[in-house]
Amino acid sequence: MSNPVPLTEIWRGDRVESLHLGHAVICAPSGEILRAWGDPDAVIYPRSSAKMIQALPLVESGAAEAAGLTSEHLALACASHDGAHIHTDRVDAWLTGLGLDDDDLRCGPQMPDDPAAMKELLCADAEPRQVHNNCSGKHAGFLTLTKHLGAGPDYVGIDHPVQQAVKAAWEDVTGEPVQGWSPDGCSAPNFAGSLKGLARAMAYFAAAREDGDSPRERAAARLRAAMAKHPELVAGEGRACTRLMRAMNGAVVVKTGAEAVYVAIVPERKLGVALKIADGATRASEATVTALLIRLGVLERGGEAAASYLDAPILNRRGITTGHIRAAPGLLD
Repeated sequence: MSNPVPLTEIWRGDRVESLHLGHAVICAPSGEILRAWGDPDAVIYPRSSAKMIQALPLVESGAAEAAGLTSEHLALACASHDGAHIHTDRVDAWLTGLGLDDDDLRCGPQMPDDPAAMKELLCADAEPRQVHNNCSGKHAGFLTLTKHLGAGPDYVGIDHPVQQAVKAAWEDVTGEPVQGWSPDGCSAPNFAGSLKGLARAMAYFAAAREDGDSPRERAAARLRAAMAKHPELVAGEGRACTRLMRAMNGAVVVKTGAEAVYVAIVPERKLGVALKIADGATRASEATVTALLIRLGVLERGGEAAASYLDAPILNRRGITTGHIRAAPGLLD
């Protein structure tokens, strides 16, 4: 990954102990780069930060409407959830409504990250199911589109009509051809692209109108609104995505991806943000997206949520503050 720059600093006492390098882009819907740090042409896997792009065919095809999906379903289609009952109960009911069950998913089982759900499984000596996978909402969306298209059951195949529809949507909203792909942690194809393309796509979502001119624009607006309305379904209690969206009262949508990718959709400014921390550190991606949201004037720096990720104290095992997580110079200026 070429020419990453410092984005997050880890201070201990009066000196910088560690640096997290990466790339970040703020973009307009036209593709114009308004501000960049590092290399905006850096090619990355967006991982789960791109789930709203993967959900576009579900909505624009009419499959969501035909299946009677609500804003809760659409939020889950874009989610990387914790596997709490508020997530798994809804996905179970969604599958039942399609005449399907856990075995029809292709995401694989995952122990839930939600502490209560994890404890429940462990105490019952029960194995996690695929519905506990953080991507099960996205996969329920894929199954909904699969059924609508009358396509085969192996919807994660790169040549499957569902994934070909996702590829076409990706290339449209990023404004560039895909630059390769790899199976994601949930087995669905994850398309590689430039960071500026990902930021452009987020700006597309930011500018989209529910009464827009095309089914794709209207779909983007619906998905954005669903995520903003249900931040607890997009991630979970205590998670950065949920806490930051709540702190901004739904005015901005943020979404994380594995290996320290983060995106933000800022409708009021019609802006998209995308960032990637080179070493894959989540603490740095959360601090960096928080700093950029403060820079854009959409998140209060002194608020509780912001303070949890930026200027956040680092505590030792006795609870003594030993340092802080800070934005690198130039990120907030």
